[in-house]
Amino acid sequence: MMGTYGKYCKIMKKTIIVLVLMICIAGGWRYFSDSPPEIRNASPAGTNIICFGDSLTYGTGAQEGMDYPSRLAEMLGKPVINAGVPGDTTLSAMKRLEEDVLSQDPRIVLITLGGNDLKNGVPKETAFRNLKHITDAIQQKGALVVIGGIDFPLRGRGFGEAYIEFAANNGVVLIPNIFDGILGKRKLMSDPVHPNDDGYAVMAGKFYEALKPYIR
Repeated sequence: MMGTYGKYCKIMKKTIIVLVLMICIAGGWRYFSDSPPEIRNASPAGTNIICFGDSLTYGTGAQEGMDYPSRLAEMLGKPVINAGVPGDTTLSAMKRLEEDVLSQDPRIVLITLGGNDLKNGVPKETAFRNLKHITDAIQQKGALVVIGGIDFPLRGRGFGEAYIEFAANNGVVLIPNIFDGILGKRKLMSDPVHPNDDGYAVMAGKFYEALKPYIR
């Protein structure tokens, strides 16, 4: 009887050991799979900080000197180039990438692009293919890329999730939704789409926090 009990105890002990090992393996896999993606050019080359994008970069709705690149320059105590063009899509931005960014010795490039693609019905796949072309070209210069994503509730066509996937696959720093805490708040908006002076200050703060670990 004791022999049978002893065998049972050994089997149970082995079973418990196997279960513990499986839990440890699963936990380790989850730890590594959930770890942050590697950022490309975390110690960037180049000289200039450049904000490249659409009306959110240009500062539509803000008074002169109150756009987010100007406010970011104040926070950093460093010059920041505003290369924003209202109405820009990922395609039109791609056409001026060389002149406005690549030829300017970029060190850190902050991007707001995709909102006009979303508004104009550009397929998500096309928009993010263009964004990849832009990102790759900037990263090949040794510069760090920071993207301010866009996510409109109920009418985002999956763009919000696409920014997250894009960032994970391309080594860029991402602010998942640059409008978070701004959109829909009258005191921060100049119109339904564009922030006002105070809204751009909030946006600048988001970019500042995102790139602060890479500034020296």
